[in-house]
Amino acid sequence: MSRRLAALAASLAALVLTGAVPALAETPAQKPPAAKPGAKPAAPAPAPAPSTPAAQTPAFTPNHLALAREVMLSSGIARSFDSIIPAFSEQIRQNAVTRPELTNDLNAVLTSLAPEMEMQKQSMIDTAARIYASRLSEAELGEVAAFFRSPAGKRYVETQPQVLDDMVGAMQTWTQEVSEYIMVRVRAEMTKKGHQLQ
Repeated sequence: MSRRLAALAASLAALVLTGAVPALAETPAQKPPAAKPGAKPAAPAPAPAPSTPAAQTPAFTPNHLALAREVMLSSGIARSFDSIIPAFSEQIRQNAVTRPELTNDLNAVLTSLAPEMEMQKQSMIDTAARIYASRLSEAELGEVAAFFRSPAGKRYVETQPQVLDDMVGAMQTWTQEVSEYIMVRVRAEMTKKGHQLQ
């Protein structure tokens, strides 16, 4: 998993936890306001323009998409999506804390919706597979998939979470050290030019 993807997953999780899920509340259904006497009825909203998926999405062979999906799953990238829907569910539960009488029914509803939520995740995996297919040829994806099927590829995926954790720690140390090093060097060079920096 790349650093950009890890950042994307973190951003999505942050979006969930900072209130992307609306507060849980029971509100009565609202009726549209009554028309004033003598007023003309409001014009219906224009229908959305029909989309043309064939024109917007390039065509891929079934094997091309299958390889893209395999790479998507076997590379470990799909793990980035695993925490998103549970985070939404947890946010909904937290919003219901002020309504403890809803807890049992809410838990039952969230449990019953699990298959639908899994379908939503699979939809994102399909989207990601199409992105892969748009960037890599069928032959290239075949080679990448073969790597991930190999013992080395499986080991690579297995170690990615630990590698990323170690890299984050190393980057923090490196950032601090480079910041101090550059400041020392800039001061030294500016001193040669007759300037003293604090």
